[in-house]
Amino acid sequence: MRILFMGTPEYALFSLRALCDAGENIIGVVTQPDKPKGRGYELSPPPVKIFAAARGIPVYQPETLRGGAFDAELKELAPELIVVVAYGKILPQTVLDFPQYGCINVHGSLLPEYRGAAPMQRAIIDGKTETGVTTMQMAAGLDTGDMLVTVKVPIGENDNFEDMHDRLGEAGAAALTETIARLRAGRLVAIPQDDSKATYAAKIEKADCLLDFSKPAKALHDRIRGLSPFPLAFTRTPDGKMLKVPESRVGREMAPADAKPGTVLALSDRITVACGDQTTLELTRVLPEGKGRMSAADYIRGRRLSVGDMLG
Repeated sequence: MRILFMGTPEYALFSLRALCDAGENIIGVVTQPDKPKGRGYELSPPPVKIFAAARGIPVYQPETLRGGAFDAELKELAPELIVVVAYGKILPQTVLDFPQYGCINVHGSLLPEYRGAAPMQRAIIDGKTETGVTTMQMAAGLDTGDMLVTVKVPIGENDNFEDMHDRLGEAGAAALTETIARLRAGRLVAIPQDDSKATYAAKIEKADCLLDFSKPAKALHDRIRGLSPFPLAFTRTPDGKMLKVPESRVGREMAPADAKPGTVLALSDRITVACGDQTTLELTRVLPEGKGRMSAADYIRGRRLSVGDMLG
């Protein structure tokens, strides 16, 4: 089949690489335009573009697909199937309807749960012990298309977004190759989603990153994991400076009954903080404002925090 691939970040590379390794006929890659990065704001190509260019695959970077902006290229490429993995733009109906076999999307959740922009992060933040990937036949709605192949992936109690990103990327690649194998063999079965069970995984905003120590330690630990290594959960030290938290553990000791949430209870090789329901959270790695990432022990040695201080 003539396959056109649409994707942008590292997550999409797992699927694109799997298609190439399987010898599929990738006729082109559509990805987002280069974006300025770093202090010099130099234009930086997306990971999918770098990979495709190295493989000699034609790359297209339209500003938009709307209003027929990509129709001429689409007719020239004449794809029989479009595969979409974290492309980052909404496909208009003219694109969805073009290929003979439609558009197949690799989504990072067990649909219909976590439709939307941040399914992996939200599953971790919500304390789920299992997530997965679903390939689906794309439709006009937001991740509402019929499900094709599902692969489940467990979430460990200390797994963070980076851990799950790579596992789900690999699972997505496996689900995609299985989907195409079934399509080619005429065994692909489309299962409609149960909309009554749908949940939405909204884009991560700055407000999602603020740690509220009135909540139980487990909820805070899950939030920290879901936002690590980027954009990172944060609190504020008594001097008002931001303290980001890449890594934590749920404490085994209970907080004193009179300890207010956010109180620093102990400083050793970690920062122990009182949380809601008398639970405790241990901050094991931190990113102080204006500094690099460091162990909590190194931060403590800098005498930036004392027992009894309030965070938040």
